[in-house]
Amino acid sequence: MTTNIQELIEQAFDNREMLKNDEVRDAIRQTIELLDKGELRVAEPETDNGATMPHRWKVNEWVKKAVLLYFPICDMQTTEAGPFEYHDKIPLKRDYAAQGVRVVPPATARYGAYLAPGVVMMPSYVNIGAYVDSGTMVDTWATVGSCAQIGRNVHLSGGVGIGGVLEPVQAAPVIIEDNCFIGSRCIVVEGAHIGCEAVLGANTVITGSTHIIDVSNSEPVYYNGYVPPRSVVIPGSYTKHFPAGDYSVSCALIIGQRKESTDKKTSLNAALRDFGVSV
Repeated sequence: MTTNIQELIEQAFDNREMLKNDEVRDAIRQTIELLDKGELRVAEPETDNGATMPHRWKVNEWVKKAVLLYFPICDMQTTEAGPFEYHDKIPLKRDYAAQGVRVVPPATARYGAYLAPGVVMMPSYVNIGAYVDSGTMVDTWATVGSCAQIGRNVHLSGGVGIGGVLEPVQAAPVIIEDNCFIGSRCIVVEGAHIGCEAVLGANTVITGSTHIIDVSNSEPVYYNGYVPPRSVVIPGSYTKHFPAGDYSVSCALIIGQRKESTDKKTSLNAALRDFGVSV
């Protein structure tokens, strides 16, 4: 059945006249419903090597296309939630109690975002197409952008900005793997990939082109858009030459590795204490 839905969506993405067809519109709605239930994902891990090796991820482009096609087939509508009023094309996510999700007012998640049992949303925002796995906390004023993939037992601290991506459809979304701690006011955007159990100190910015430099050994090791598993990362800068002179440019510094521990909270506290990372 999913194969037939995929074929219709692929065809309609190339020929928008097909959006007038009821079968196509139903296929789009079914896809968004499967996203909302977590039965489909915009991106999914192809390998699971534990915390010591990076996962490979597959982007399901056709699912992203369905999200893009969902907007033109929806009408603007007014929704009321207690004292709050919204006017939008995409309805709000509902039935949190049945899903085992704690949502603190005025947190908002759009229909088409998946929140697994045990997720806690403080006053925050999760956009359509996002996947937030069990035990994760989306803390106050944190935002999870469209199609972002957030693993199990992740803590997105206050004011964290996780970027969204819909176009181009082949672009990978932001991926935060299991047991990561993302410190206050961090920004992770442009399809950046944060490996399992990594710790980002407060105000760290990771984009697709950010220089991520491992300075924990005698020679630096450079990464772009990827933080290896268990890395402890803080904001940094390096000097770059421009025609007008030499200036400091922002980067991210890997200053060590989070130690193995069966208790992830203990491991986190140790990492922050050992390396003096602000959160």
